[in-house]
Amino acid sequence: MKAMEEKIRKEGKVFPGNILKVGSFLNHQLDADFLMDVGREIADLYKDTKIDKIVTIETSGVAVAFAVAAILHVPVVYAKKHRSSNLSSDLYSAVVHSFTHNADYTVYISKEYLHEDEKILIVDDFLAVGNALNGLMSIIDQAKAQTVGIATAIEKGFQGGGDAIRAKGIRVESMAIIDAMTDTDIVFRPQSR
Repeated sequence: MKAMEEKIRKEGKVFPGNILKVGSFLNHQLDADFLMDVGREIADLYKDTKIDKIVTIETSGVAVAFAVAAILHVPVVYAKKHRSSNLSSDLYSAVVHSFTHNADYTVYISKEYLHEDEKILIVDDFLAVGNALNGLMSIIDQAKAQTVGIATAIEKGFQGGGDAIRAKGIRVESMAIIDAMTDTDIVFRPQSR
């Protein structure tokens, strides 16, 4: 998606440790019109795939997932990073490692929201090494549902997570794939769209 690449070039900031800050439009402040365009693009890519629900992780993935769900007219279920008092004890869970925060945490989805044989599209803001997405796929497997694909706003291709998931036979669509980042430049992988 050329529009995503342009948005990253214009508003993104690279920090040490291969951190890309896109808080002005994706995960601190939200550019709602732009995110709805992203939602339409992802929905179009998966228009011929049966999807019962979209799954993501709180917090940054929710906006992108919501945009896709609004176009596809399906519910969004998001994995919670904390067990709150209003979360039932009947849960699916997985431990994931956050690249950005360099910390492990357990994510939870109530069993009442994922069911056997449902077709699930995972949507998230970033794909780096793939820990969060692998955790979500584990939860989907626990529910005996099926991951029919993954869609991300931005993939850091140089960190290998997307390629590792693709090697498992899972379809991964990213609106922009970054092959390299320096303090002064971002190199995008050529895409057909």
